[in-house]
Amino acid sequence: MEGASKEKLASVSNLVTVFENSRIPGEVPGAHVPEATHHSPGCRPPSPAGPWESPSVGEALGSGPRTVSRRYLSSLKNKLSSGAWRKSCQPGTHPGPGIQEPEEKRIVQELLETEQAYVARLHLLDQVFFQELLKEARSSKAFPEDVVRLIFSNISSIYQFHAQFFLPELQRRLDDWSATPRIGDVIQKLAPFLKMYSEYVKNFERAVELLATWTEKSPQFQEVLTRIQSSEASGSLTLQHHMLEPVQRIPRYELLLKDYVRKLPAQAPDRADAQKALDMIFSAAQHSNAAITEMERLQELWEVYQRLGLEDYIVDPSNTLLREGPVLKISFRRSDPIERYLFLFNNMLLYCVPRVIQVGAHFQVRTRIDVAGMKLQSEELGLRAPQWVRDKMVTMCMRCQEPFNALTRRRHHCRACGYVVCARCSDYRAELKYDDNRPNRVCFDCYTFLTGNVLPEDKRRGILEKGSPAGSEQSLMCSFLQLVGDKWGKSGSRGWCVIPRDDPLVLYVYAAPQDIRAHTSIPLLGYQVTTGPQGDPRVFQLQQSGQLYTFKAETEEVRGRWMKAMERAASGWNPEEPNDGDLSD
Repeated sequence: MEGASKEKLASVSNLVTVFENSRIPGEVPGAHVPEATHHSPGCRPPSPAGPWESPSVGEALGSGPRTVSRRYLSSLKNKLSSGAWRKSCQPGTHPGPGIQEPEEKRIVQELLETEQAYVARLHLLDQVFFQELLKEARSSKAFPEDVVRLIFSNISSIYQFHAQFFLPELQRRLDDWSATPRIGDVIQKLAPFLKMYSEYVKNFERAVELLATWTEKSPQFQEVLTRIQSSEASGSLTLQHHMLEPVQRIPRYELLLKDYVRKLPAQAPDRADAQKALDMIFSAAQHSNAAITEMERLQELWEVYQRLGLEDYIVDPSNTLLREGPVLKISFRRSDPIERYLFLFNNMLLYCVPRVIQVGAHFQVRTRIDVAGMKLQSEELGLRAPQWVRDKMVTMCMRCQEPFNALTRRRHHCRACGYVVCARCSDYRAELKYDDNRPNRVCFDCYTFLTGNVLPEDKRRGILEKGSPAGSEQSLMCSFLQLVGDKWGKSGSRGWCVIPRDDPLVLYVYAAPQDIRAHTSIPLLGYQVTTGPQGDPRVFQLQQSGQLYTFKAETEEVRGRWMKAMERAASGWNPEEPNDGDLSD
């Protein structure tokens, strides 16, 4: 009988212990905690058994008879009447060993853990760095208090919001996750306050500049920073590193919430709220980006106004700079273009002249043109007759800059642009619409624009401008020859003669092998090549319809090669055709 009574007492005691263990760990001291238990993410693991805890039921039974206390029975009665324990102990409510938490809950747990670390960082910024620097500024007067406030901007408001509102709401919701497994409504309620980050982000670049300036400028400022940064709370990280975290926090919210929405089941009750919360977080991020863009616009605008001398009639913070850059003004009173500078805003165009001495303002505003009512006309070449540049206004060709003279380089006008050019630069014809599409003399630049034809560089150069070094390397024949006499019987000095491969029908005569310009050129097509009458084996002649050139080579062998090369050129031979090889040395 006594054994049956002990067994009944043990079963009741075990049942009461189970009920007591269903409470939050630590609520009832003396409740026995098994050594191996599964703990869900976000729940604090039970503390290991200490010497102050009561012995287990088995130990109590082994030590002698024990009665069930009135407190235990009262607890059992309350649990049975409430029925909440039945739901909490149903299979699948608390995952046992081997059963994982839902993905969305683990994301919320990560959000909570990162928020706790973030609040600790905000506490370091506001309550440590900010307050210590402010205290030092007030006591030592080594640096202004306003500098400290500008560096930290509205960090105090951000810290109070997260520490007193956002973090507690997240903690309460995760603690009550089994009853309310949703987070979208919490973020919806608090997301509008995240727009306060725009002020901090907008001020961030300026804050970093002030921090660097006063760290170098004030030893007291630097001493406070060094002392805090070397502390354990700062983790040996600089203030700049901690100040960057608020800038990165909203994008972090957006990433976590995107992952949360993606992991939610299609019919989850939190899906609509979570998607709406994500949109609000995205709006807050866009608000911060817009603040950065506006800050950059104002900074760029202020720099432009400084370059213009900060004139009252042009300084307006609502303006937007669209484009700026140098232009060339074509003046018919001057031979060379004039450099000018344009600033195009949303409401005006400023025509400026660069200052010679750029102290303060870099440009002088000559003309302001309002965009409202402004008309743009494009002067296309050939549509209307140009205004000609006067002959007496220029002394050299406006294309090649060679000086004019009365005999060999006379003045001509391009009928398309009106420039004064030489004969060589205006040796082109193009149809002009204003002249009933008749061909007119134009310069090379206008010819290229009007026709779309681009001539090779060698073709654009004069007949004598083929460089000797390039011609010698790519030649069919080259060596020194002496002009013994021409058709007038005149003799000349020795010259460097070249028949280029790319122009095989012309003989170019240079004064020296390294000259870049030939002083004579002779087209060889149709000439007869004969030996000289003087009996000198080094002399040969070129003859054609009254024109006679007599040359003297250095050796008889060189004369033979020259005669062969000139005979080929005179017959119109093409170097691309099969040949016996090059004739040059």
